[in-house]
Amino acid sequence: MYRILICDDDKPIVDSLEIYLKLEGYEVLKAQNGKEALQIVEQNEIHCILMDIMMPVMDGMAATLKLREKYNIPVIILSAKSEDTDKISGLNFGADDYITKPFNPLELTARVRSQIRRYVTLGSLEKKDSRLVTGGLSLDRETKQVTVDGDEVRLTATEYKILEFLMENIGRVFSTDQIYEAVWNEPTLPGEKTVTVHIRKIREKIEIDPKNPKYLKVVWGIGYKIEKQ
Repeated sequence: MYRILICDDDKPIVDSLEIYLKLEGYEVLKAQNGKEALQIVEQNEIHCILMDIMMPVMDGMAATLKLREKYNIPVIILSAKSEDTDKISGLNFGADDYITKPFNPLELTARVRSQIRRYVTLGSLEKKDSRLVTGGLSLDRETKQVTVDGDEVRLTATEYKILEFLMENIGRVFSTDQIYEAVWNEPTLPGEKTVTVHIRKIREKIEIDPKNPKYLKVVWGIGYKIEKQ
């Protein structure tokens, strides 16, 4: 049984989330702030975290940043609809996705299911034959390790999956919608900016000069590609 951690100080929202997730067969653990969430993660195997932003003691941004020092557990930010900047900030701090309040139960469970599927696949024993390499950029699909000129690069689960998809198709250009559908396994939503934010974070980690990228190129008006070196 997969285990979901809900981190939110709004009890009605937590209770509602718990009902939906338990109906889907998930085990649910709860925390009221980021500090409690970190303690729970240390003591339990967690497969996905639903993280509110505004909380006492330690907010969701600080908690996500701290989590990323040790874990690649999927983190879905819970954000109010008007807080677009918070959504983007959450992704910049290492979150994998976000969902708005009030949430649609079907969208919530679909996003949780998608993140867990991707996380479990990345951690499974499934073997793929070769490394993906272009120039000094290397992605090892067995160890899930990414290196640039021999130095390891730490990616979130979602960042890794996006990079893996693009490196499996070196030289091909994909729109943000195509990348989203390939990685999330669901149709993109109107105005979806998740892919763009993740691409920027990947560039910051794999490029010497993110403003003049060597590997992860934009083809203006079309999309993104990994350049063959």
